[in-house]
Amino acid sequence: MKIFQATLEDLDGLSNLFNQYRIFYEQDSDLEGAKDFLKERFAKEDSVIFVVKADGAYLGFTQLYPTFSSVSMKRVWILNDLFVEKEARKQGIGEMLLDKAKEYASDTDAKSISLSTAWDNHSAQKLYEKNGYQRDVQFYQYELNVMDSTSK
Repeated sequence: MKIFQATLEDLDGLSNLFNQYRIFYEQDSDLEGAKDFLKERFAKEDSVIFVVKADGAYLGFTQLYPTFSSVSMKRVWILNDLFVEKEARKQGIGEMLLDKAKEYASDTDAKSISLSTAWDNHSAQKLYEKNGYQRDVQFYQYELNVMDSTSK
């Protein structure tokens, strides 16, 4: 297995994984939309994507988005997506991706990596906690969905 930072050359294989990831989160399949979304990320250089590949097959990916902590005046990476193809699970691929994200965060002098996962995604929670991630008990997380909100 090989892990590396994805480029535009990986678009087709990565788009398939990304589409499966979205289906896992109960979104409709949209391979062309996935491809367009990822192509835009590459063009704008506004995310970093690592993939795991073996024998020409794309097995998993993680996508990091940059943000900053004003308090620490440091970069923070948001690990927004992590997905391993169903048939490739239980082979350490998720852990490889987390290790690569941690290495990248260190190399870019980041303060931390933050992530969210579904409350019922127990296997992901177990993986994150096994790798040193701690559930936040200090802050509440809020979200405003601007596509669903009405103006006041």
